[in-house]
Amino acid sequence: MRKILLIGAGKSASYLIKYLLEKSKEENLKIIVGDLNLDNAKKLIDNHENAEAITLDVFDKESRQNAIQKCDIVISMLPARFHIEVARDCITFNKNMVTASYISKEMQELDEAARNKGLIFMNEIGVDPGIDHMSAMHVIDRIRDAGGKMILFESFTGGLVAPESDNNLWNYKFTWNPRNVVVAGQGDAAKFLQEGTYKYIPYNRLFRRTEFLDVEGYGRFEGYANRDSLKYQSVYGLDHARTLYRGTMRRVGFSRAWNVFVQLGMTDDNYTMDDSENMSYRDFVNAFLPYSPTDSVELKFRHALKIDQDDMVWDKLLELDLFNGQKAVELKKATPAQILLKILMDSWTLSPEDKDMIVMYHKFGYELDGKKHQIDSTMVTLGEDQTYTAMSKTVGLPVAIATLAILNKKIVTPGVQMPITREVYEPILKELETYGIAFSEKEVPYLGYNPLNL
Repeated sequence: MRKILLIGAGKSASYLIKYLLEKSKEENLKIIVGDLNLDNAKKLIDNHENAEAITLDVFDKESRQNAIQKCDIVISMLPARFHIEVARDCITFNKNMVTASYISKEMQELDEAARNKGLIFMNEIGVDPGIDHMSAMHVIDRIRDAGGKMILFESFTGGLVAPESDNNLWNYKFTWNPRNVVVAGQGDAAKFLQEGTYKYIPYNRLFRRTEFLDVEGYGRFEGYANRDSLKYQSVYGLDHARTLYRGTMRRVGFSRAWNVFVQLGMTDDNYTMDDSENMSYRDFVNAFLPYSPTDSVELKFRHALKIDQDDMVWDKLLELDLFNGQKAVELKKATPAQILLKILMDSWTLSPEDKDMIVMYHKFGYELDGKKHQIDSTMVTLGEDQTYTAMSKTVGLPVAIATLAILNKKIVTPGVQMPITREVYEPILKELETYGIAFSEKEVPYLGYNPLNL
């Protein structure tokens, strides 16, 4: 049997394993799932005859290399920073490798070695990055084939709660890594290209400069800019495009309310707060406000942020129980971001019956025969339950399909790469459609870059 080694049995691995197990008989596969927590691996393979769960510590060189040597291809679903050790072993033992993570500098440095050995190291083959690359290049290449010239590209992705589980004022719950939500946008200013001009949005303004997006059947969303919208400009062959913008999607109103935390400094992850373990939620909020012998924390808060008591933002903040003097932080030497995360987890953790949703939206502007055109393309995927989530489906299925394609020599180009070539994206997108991950396209009047609030 051909052996596939999957390292990491986290939340994103459920659909990936399900797909491979369903294909295991006809494709003569044995799926070996290695995880530090053996119970996680066992749960996902569910005693399948063509699967085996093993304890695998990625930092245990001997056991890691032993597992890699015995397989035909490796899938790493570890946190991104741990892929490199697996990748180096794959070079040593001549194994192809697949990950859903961004290509790191260290991974890119293995490109020559991989090419020399004829090995495929497929990265960025999840949802974002992954499906965003493939769906974008599918349309961009089609426009070019018809003689069109790309002048605008915008792309947005959001991991959100499904409409039937959307029951809080923020219209949001954590469907992926909660910490990434709290610290999103920090660091360098967001950078994008608008009508031939470079634009920058510093962190303190990021959540007040949003773009509205309407998705048929699901209503209106808003998008805020990713840190570097130009990262894939050359990769996509868009060096001559006049507008490039990549962003994150939320429901309308989220960003305005979130900006309150940004302005107060509650999302800062660069310093720790003294005596944080003895703070209440109310104490935490009060730590960012000026002293007053008479005014309440609520009054100081509203005054500092200029929030009226009948403002929906105020209702959203009250819903989080921010001003509760009885709930304890209970985190020692915690950063503001860590404390805010703990508070948010009380309200934004998915309930067992909740479902998640992935939404993606692309805008393609192009010139053809002297006229300007625009195509809007959208994709919505809903989760089934807390195991087979929309996130695990849109991350895991592209990984699984690519792995099998490499194993069956349908993808043959060697090197460290992402899924931007026809060899990769055409068959994968076609198969994803059979699982309900499909894009809906419509021709709309070309309006150029949407200047709303930007």
